[in-house]
Amino acid sequence: MSERRTAPHTIGTRIAGAARSVGDLLPRWDDWKPAVRSPGSDLLAGLVVALVALPLALGFGISSGLGAAAGLTTAVIAGAVAAVFGGSRFQVTGPTGAMTVVLVPIVGQYGPTGVLAVGLIAGLVLVALAFAGVGRAVRYMPAPVIEGFTAGIAVVIALQQVPAALGITGAEGEKVWQSAFDAARRFAENPTILSPATALTVAVTILLGGRYLPKVPFSLLTVAAATLAAQLFDLDLTRIGAIPSGFAAPTLDFLHLGDVTALIAPAMAVAALGALESLLSATAADSMAVGTRHNPDRELFGQGLANIAAPLFGGVPATGAIARTAVNVRSGARTRLAAITHALILAATVYLAAGLVAEIPLAALAGVLLATTVRMVETASILAITRATRADTLVLVATFLVTVVFDLITAVAVGIGFAAILALRAVARSARIEQVPLDETGDHLAEEHELLREHIVAYRIDGALFFAAAHRFLLELAEVSDVKVVILRMSRITALDATGALVLKDVITKLEHRHITVLISGAKPEHLRPLSALGVFTTKDSEQRHVFATTPQAIELARALVTTGTPDATTPSEDNE
Repeated sequence: MSERRTAPHTIGTRIAGAARSVGDLLPRWDDWKPAVRSPGSDLLAGLVVALVALPLALGFGISSGLGAAAGLTTAVIAGAVAAVFGGSRFQVTGPTGAMTVVLVPIVGQYGPTGVLAVGLIAGLVLVALAFAGVGRAVRYMPAPVIEGFTAGIAVVIALQQVPAALGITGAEGEKVWQSAFDAARRFAENPTILSPATALTVAVTILLGGRYLPKVPFSLLTVAAATLAAQLFDLDLTRIGAIPSGFAAPTLDFLHLGDVTALIAPAMAVAALGALESLLSATAADSMAVGTRHNPDRELFGQGLANIAAPLFGGVPATGAIARTAVNVRSGARTRLAAITHALILAATVYLAAGLVAEIPLAALAGVLLATTVRMVETASILAITRATRADTLVLVATFLVTVVFDLITAVAVGIGFAAILALRAVARSARIEQVPLDETGDHLAEEHELLREHIVAYRIDGALFFAAAHRFLLELAEVSDVKVVILRMSRITALDATGALVLKDVITKLEHRHITVLISGAKPEHLRPLSALGVFTTKDSEQRHVFATTPQAIELARALVTTGTPDATTPSEDNE
């Protein structure tokens, strides 16, 4: 009867909990109250971000293989959706260099429609991750992995710009470094100075101008100047080309692809990158602004909806953009209105200035992205990590090299794998077993002390006794000889897995076969549980005679075993291990 009465209550509680979880992911009026009361700073910040984002959106759209229009569409659609539904009030979403690195091989293998399908699937995956509550997992990403793939992405983006910077079209190569090498070879055969000079001038101007006048949008000014010069002097520079003046839904042929399962793996890679980069960007925004904290699960939800919406209008997958988000915060943004304003200004550009955008030289955009790659690399952080430990250096270098040579997702997997192995190695090395004094009280005869020293030995186990350290522990403890009682002090064990429990059981069994009694003291209940499950002590009485809450209790029994050959009845002691 009690179960029937509580069942409706339990179901109601679960429904209420699920409703609260969904409610936590949805927009709230509190997000917009400050913007309604005082919109000025957000409108200005949105304008500044739009000026910075325009050339980046064009450049990353071209680099992805879907064209400048796809980059602009992504910045507008994904930027607006993520601003409304995302978990950070400062986040600016759009096409990024890291995502471009992942998209290029997808375009080559599946074509533009495959990229749209991958983006849509990735969006659904991100929404599922948000409901699963995995947004907080980014805090466990090792710093060497983050710095390694960030530096690797910067190198890959720079290599992607080599053909445009040299004025070479149609460079061949499956990997970006291969196409960059092919472009350099073809340039060497017929060198021209115009395109390299344009790219170099734009990049240097942005870097120097950003250093001394950080609030001036030099990326937009240099691109505008290069476009104007190309028009006035009729310079022979490759241009972006025609851009549609508006947004139109693409033909949804990807919904009828014969083998959609082939797109699952790249979609998972895109979703993983979208989650990782967006959460890292939101975390960076929290550190730059005072008194703010983003909701990681809501951020995944917003990014998922953004990636569902963008492909429906011909956009590429998007993530939170660290550079644009930083500009947003530093420009005085206070609410989500700034990111919305950025998207609206870019939308107006698509409708009102498509003709002007089409005349932008590709070499100028290459210069913008080359400057972006220089800013991406945090030299101080990399040097600090390399000076920390050899293990951190190995993780960073491995992640960097795999990013450049293979791809980003493989690099993250390799980096995390290296970090996990090295961390396990460090934990295993920290685990140790050492012989310790018996803590005798000093009220026994000298003969008895001598007897105890000859026939009782105590060992203290420190650290984690798990699969990586257990067998070394077995080798050390198996050397015990010429004693009657071994006391294992386990109060300092931090973890005990199944392998450690099995090895401990093996040690106890081997010692008892040699007629050496093993007593355990100070073990925590969670550490005794696997030992009991493995049958270390076969009966309850045996367990009571071998397991003690404190070391003094174990020593009392050991004295009885050595002096009389039979155990005394011991009473619980208040002494601590």
